[in-house]
Amino acid sequence: MKTIHFFAFVLIGTLTSCIQPDPTMRTISPDVLKDKIAGGWAGKMLGVTYGAPTEFHALGRTFDDSIRWTPKDAIGSLTQDDLYVQLTFLMTMDQYGIDAPAKKYQELFARSGYMLWHANCQARKNYFDSIFPPRSGAPDYNFHANDIDFQIEADYIGFMSPGMPNSALKLADKIGHIMNYGDGFYGGVFLSSLYSEAFFEKDLRKIVEKALLSLPAESDYAKIIRDVLELKDKNPTDWRAVWKVIEDKWGKTHICTAGEAFNIDAKFNGAFIVIGLLYGNGDYMKTMEITTRCGQDSDCNPSNAMAILGVINGFSHLPEPMKKAVTDMQDSLFIYTNYSFRKAVDNTYKYAVNHVKAEGGSVTADKISVRIQAPVPAPLEVSFPKMVLSEKVSIFDEKRWKLSGNWQTMDLPDENTAVKAKEAKFAGKKGDALEFAFEGTAISLEGNWKKDAGKAELYIDGKLHSTFDTYFYYNKQEQTPINICHAMHLSSGKHILKLVVTGDKKPESLDSKIYVSDALVFNEK
Repeated sequence: MKTIHFFAFVLIGTLTSCIQPDPTMRTISPDVLKDKIAGGWAGKMLGVTYGAPTEFHALGRTFDDSIRWTPKDAIGSLTQDDLYVQLTFLMTMDQYGIDAPAKKYQELFARSGYMLWHANCQARKNYFDSIFPPRSGAPDYNFHANDIDFQIEADYIGFMSPGMPNSALKLADKIGHIMNYGDGFYGGVFLSSLYSEAFFEKDLRKIVEKALLSLPAESDYAKIIRDVLELKDKNPTDWRAVWKVIEDKWGKTHICTAGEAFNIDAKFNGAFIVIGLLYGNGDYMKTMEITTRCGQDSDCNPSNAMAILGVINGFSHLPEPMKKAVTDMQDSLFIYTNYSFRKAVDNTYKYAVNHVKAEGGSVTADKISVRIQAPVPAPLEVSFPKMVLSEKVSIFDEKRWKLSGNWQTMDLPDENTAVKAKEAKFAGKKGDALEFAFEGTAISLEGNWKKDAGKAELYIDGKLHSTFDTYFYYNKQEQTPINICHAMHLSSGKHILKLVVTGDKKPESLDSKIYVSDALVFNEK
């Protein structure tokens, strides 16, 4: 009998161990999942309108003026690019499936009808110049590769990837490289991972630390977020002290706006999101206020921070005035889209459920089981290694430029004084050329993309580096000033840049002019 009892005990113990719950699985009810997705979208809408009046009003300083906002102002989110741009990608999924190629996502984005700026605008131009992903976001073809663009439009990726940061990374890799690379790409990876983690974790510090694991530790993006975490430990209650250190250390590292106080860098603004989250300590108003007061892109940053709180707590736990404001407009369409808040929630939930099933989870009428993923870092990408601005030289500095051919000065009226202000020099005949001697490892020429612009060749030290086209007139939008061409990874030392007008142009361009305003010279750190 004792022997029988012993083997029975062993058998029962074995069976018990076999039916222990899988530690990689977490459950969530369909209603809670949908509520959290709704909280994310609502937070995005509330946060962007809170900060909208302050956007880029505080450059290199904190925003210390009064902030007037009520939840009813959320109606303004219907016209915010933080929403309608990423909804274009959802519309692409709806039409062509989530597995549509990156080029198809780029196409609908490029032909969307709304205006774009920085990395997004370059990605649009690249599409019409037959430069497709991932080249369209790469530094050789997009001098805005580290900009904030993907960071502010990757929310839906995290919303549809509960507890699955690697699934989010896979989708981010395809869509994020349409317009960004390196730290610009990591901005979208980090934000989508923050959302992924927020579905099953409430501790903000833990969410940030877990999302960091989706980034390569060597990246500057990971470094700046680690800086914020370490500074928070040293300054438990003083967010301004942390802001000051981050500003002093990282505020002048941006590339596309090098030398300016204006900073559209993804990692820099990402640090402000984390500052707002950690010092806001879960309070909606305090989180939005701190993130906004950090300055720079101060509508996008509180929008992201508030969306993270929305996922953590769900729509049902928002303050009543906030819930009412969003509910009252839930069927209103975001401009340029066929999406409303209600449709965004419904479709994101649908994609989230499919994502869960595709990654080994299960879905029933009353329970969703998610196979939780341990974050795997994205591969290391560095957009502009060791580049730091050494000088910015105006085309009107006659001692530095050698012009040949028929270069003319373009004058634009100053809106306030009606006094003509020099903006650029231009030439449009085949063979018109300019030379610029410099000492550095990289150079960018700034000028204008216009409806009467054409093509030119860029030579470095007598060798053809690239041929580029400066025509741009989409939806009546031109860009000025903008990077028109650049050369990187040069040997340290003296070089001569030469630009030659080809006289060629696209059929739709009104002329073949090339506009040049400045040269930005970079050296290694």
